[in-house]
Amino acid sequence: MKAWIQKRRMMQRYDLTVGLYDRLYSEEQEAKFKAALSEVQLNCSDFVLDAGCGTGLLFEHITDKPDAIVGLDISKKALLLGKDRAGKFGNVHFVQADVDYLPFKDRCFSVVFVFTVFQNLPSPQETLKEIKKTAKTDSLIVVTGLKKVFSATSFQELLQKSDLRIVAFNDTPTLKCFVAVCF
Repeated sequence: MKAWIQKRRMMQRYDLTVGLYDRLYSEEQEAKFKAALSEVQLNCSDFVLDAGCGTGLLFEHITDKPDAIVGLDISKKALLLGKDRAGKFGNVHFVQADVDYLPFKDRCFSVVFVFTVFQNLPSPQETLKEIKKTAKTDSLIVVTGLKKVFSATSFQELLQKSDLRIVAFNDTPTLKCFVAVCF
């Protein structure tokens, strides 16, 4: 029950502040996307999940490649802004759901992005296990961890305890987060 109360507060906070989100954080998010996408090659046959997609800032960077992209977020208002942003793209779809209880079949996504999500969750390790279930075997899972919440060591340990193998780890001082590309 305590976890749901925490998530509900987060959802309400994002619903209230979503209009400011892009102005406050788009530059920071763009830097994360650039760091991650320098390590990831998307293909036209990819089926991509952006777990915690927020207002859909990532979509502009990836919509020209995959067959389909699913943006998932717990905040309905963030999804509505994301839908407006992605309106010109025919391959982006939206789902309102809790990232800890993904409403997808196991092993359906070929690439999963999880940007700026774990600091909002009661059990990031359990969330990673849920995300991993939806990823195909040997799929890329790209995750970030805020430096003000995680040390490099604790973030890497979190990923490893979740049975993820880190293939690239970006700890650039100018980024406010760690960017990890995993299998």
